[in-house]
Amino acid sequence: MDDSSNSQLQIRFVTKQEQYAVPDAPFAVQANISTSQLNTLVNELIKESQSAVENAVEFDFIVAGELVRSRLGEHVSERGVSSEGVVTVEYVERLPAPQPSDCLLHDDWVSALHARDKWILTGCYDNTLHLWTMKGKHKLTIPGHTAPVKAVAWVSVTDTLASFVSASHDQTAMLWEWSVAANAVECVHVCRGHERGLECVAVDTEGSRFATGGWDALLKIWSAGIHSASDQEDGESASKRAKRDGSKSQIRTPLLTLKGHREAVSAVCWRGSDSVVTSSWDHTLRSWDLTSGTLTSELCGNKSFFDLHVSPLTGLYLTASADRHVRLYDPRSTEGSVVKSTFTSHSQWVQTVRWSPTDEHLFISGAYDNT
Repeated sequence: MDDSSNSQLQIRFVTKQEQYAVPDAPFAVQANISTSQLNTLVNELIKESQSAVENAVEFDFIVAGELVRSRLGEHVSERGVSSEGVVTVEYVERLPAPQPSDCLLHDDWVSALHARDKWILTGCYDNTLHLWTMKGKHKLTIPGHTAPVKAVAWVSVTDTLASFVSASHDQTAMLWEWSVAANAVECVHVCRGHERGLECVAVDTEGSRFATGGWDALLKIWSAGIHSASDQEDGESASKRAKRDGSKSQIRTPLLTLKGHREAVSAVCWRGSDSVVTSSWDHTLRSWDLTSGTLTSELCGNKSFFDLHVSPLTGLYLTASADRHVRLYDPRSTEGSVVKSTFTSHSQWVQTVRWSPTDEHLFISGAYDNT
């Protein structure tokens, strides 16, 4: 019989936001107390102890490292928290969901986006690229690919000149040069080598190389230099070859090809200058040493990985999977599981994840549940 309506819990409120701090003495509350009732209780305590706070504040509540979205007793029971002692309930101010300030309209699905400095680069299912200002002003529509663009990345950006790379289901990556002042763009290199469509691209921190992965299960490393003396094929320079073929774009071949995945490579991230990490539909995360061209480690999951991001601050991995979960991996862990946290709020496939570049505790995720 469910007696949660009659049972009680001992709780203690804590917060990192000092302006809303209340005495940490334990309280007895009904186990079936709701978050709205917790919110009312905290505001009453603040009113008694913080004369500077005049208006009621909306709070979210965290127990056992997870937001409380159900009755408190139910949340505590599901997460294996003992109800015999005092349960610590952390509260944080609830912030409103961000609202879009501009809408960047495309003619088809937007499948890729990368922002840098003052500019936004997008890729679309109508085979085109687009350049925008941060305020949403459209600068250029860039044709060139013959199939949907699945990934884009800036290589370098200055006040007068920028370069970027795009990856497409047409089995190519294209390296572009943009004259900012003239607002003119040119495809300088067409990178060929993949046998099926590309899914991901990532540029190293120096802007000297980029990595691609695709449906041929291959990881390829390329030079990101716009004007490279290494573009030689059978003794013939790329520029001579381009003139012979009547094309301004030069064909570029990969510096390195790495095999190991059994299904599509869904994401690639750089770790330093000579190491990359990949995720795949084959349920694995793999680390590669580019100096030796070898696989250095492999982590296995129970579902296909759709995305991966490595924190620039901590080196921890975030993954998006087909089981609707976001997972936090510590690849350096030598004790227990390398999966340190699992985030389960999404109700559909999680398609993308990204760490905050400035706060090691923040990340964003996007899923097919429209959140």
